[in-house]
Amino acid sequence: MILNIDPGIVDWSRAQFALTAMYHWLFVPLTLGLSFLVAIMETIYLKTGDPEWKRITKFWMTLFGINFAIGIATGIILEFEFGTNWSNYSWFVGDIFGAPLAIEAIMAFFLESTFIAVMFFGWNKVSKKFHLASSWLTAIGANLSALWILVANAWMQYPVGMKFNPETARNEMQNFWDVLFSPVAIYKFLHTISSGYVTAAIFILGISAWLLLKKRETGMARKSILVAAIFGLIMSLFLAFTGDGSGYTIAQYQPMKLAAMEGLYKGKKANGLILFGIPQPGKKAGDGKNSFVVKVEISGLLSLMGYRNVDAFVPGVEDILYGGYKPEFQNVPPAEKEIALPVSEKIIRGKLSITAFGDFKKAKKAGDEVAAAKADSTMKANFAYFGYGYLQSPDEAVPNVPLTFYSFRTMVILGFYFILLFIVVIYFHSQNQLQDKRWLLWIMLWTIPLAYLAGQAGWIVAEMGRQPWVIQDLLPTRAAVSMIETTSIQITFWLFAVLFTALLIAELMIMTRQIKLGPKDGGTK
Repeated sequence: MILNIDPGIVDWSRAQFALTAMYHWLFVPLTLGLSFLVAIMETIYLKTGDPEWKRITKFWMTLFGINFAIGIATGIILEFEFGTNWSNYSWFVGDIFGAPLAIEAIMAFFLESTFIAVMFFGWNKVSKKFHLASSWLTAIGANLSALWILVANAWMQYPVGMKFNPETARNEMQNFWDVLFSPVAIYKFLHTISSGYVTAAIFILGISAWLLLKKRETGMARKSILVAAIFGLIMSLFLAFTGDGSGYTIAQYQPMKLAAMEGLYKGKKANGLILFGIPQPGKKAGDGKNSFVVKVEISGLLSLMGYRNVDAFVPGVEDILYGGYKPEFQNVPPAEKEIALPVSEKIIRGKLSITAFGDFKKAKKAGDEVAAAKADSTMKANFAYFGYGYLQSPDEAVPNVPLTFYSFRTMVILGFYFILLFIVVIYFHSQNQLQDKRWLLWIMLWTIPLAYLAGQAGWIVAEMGRQPWVIQDLLPTRAAVSMIETTSIQITFWLFAVLFTALLIAELMIMTRQIKLGPKDGGTK
């Protein structure tokens, strides 16, 4: 089935959504992490009774509030874009995708927005314990919001717990718990929020390092660094652990994404994990060129990490495109239990499923129940490949390999760098030498943008690595867009680009001003 869709609609819709999502993720990690760090600092204040900890808490709470307020705007626009730019997607799976977003709005966001008022304005109006509880509930609410949004995103990566209803042409939820507790959802949530915690810890380290460099509020800076470094080290180790789990789920449920992450074109047993490599420029599947100009790998490690078996066969891009291997991952349709089908065959079966769906609708309208039942049977038998029927060629099933490969390594390298940084900071802090290590303070300060770079790289891997799919194997991007004028998308793209950039500049200016002002009520050395 060929859709007569202007490629410009698809490209500009993707660009607009990517723009909104990337700007939104500049605000979200700090909200997730700072909320808990502020709650931890207030807990220390309540336990010790030291008024300095109250000053510290209120200082970081102010920065949290600035970031929270400005970040809401991008989040609201992001959700509206599902209706404006991706209406076919919203119709096709709205019954499932809408459920976690509705829960996020009803439960998590209201919890967060209710107690944030007490958190900011209730210092002298409620008891210390109630105020502390409000701070913790705000943090929990913020992270619950992330939970439901990430569950929705994880379902797009691994659609489960649903059934297609040909009567309505919609997918309907059958098991909510399958959606919530799918392995992809669990690891996506844990990995994503822990990355936010690490970002917030690095943010506090960097700002505190600036205060030490300026010899201002040194007491507050040292205490903030200690809390952030310990919290950051624990969370960065947890981030590495959940990263391993995320990699395993990708191997099991999105083998093409794994192949792109590793620049792997030809699979083999005991496949190695590439530590360093330069992909061959212009490399295409089946062109006979070497995949890499140069590479350094650890033999068998990719098989071990992806399949928990050092001798497992890891399929490459060409294996997935051309089929013929025995799949060892979990997400395998019944027709491929023994031998994987080539994408060309999947396209044929997908078109057969789509055609049968059309025949079902016609038969139903004509009142021919026998023909409707026959068409329904054919459609269901091939529904695992439904989305492939919208592809025009097998090559469309291959994501941008170099971008995914380099983004993945950027994320991983920075993740291990953060672990090392936290260890070094804790060591020099314990030796009471931190403020004398100006080189380290400057490193701490300039690590702040690297934390955001790592987060953006992670999302590039997650989203670009699964192209061309909006919903893995079920709906490609070209079949999910709204049929609107390309010009209207272009206009809103540039309007949003200007708006989001203005919001970002505003946040940086307000935060910079607040940081320079420092905490209220004087300072201590």
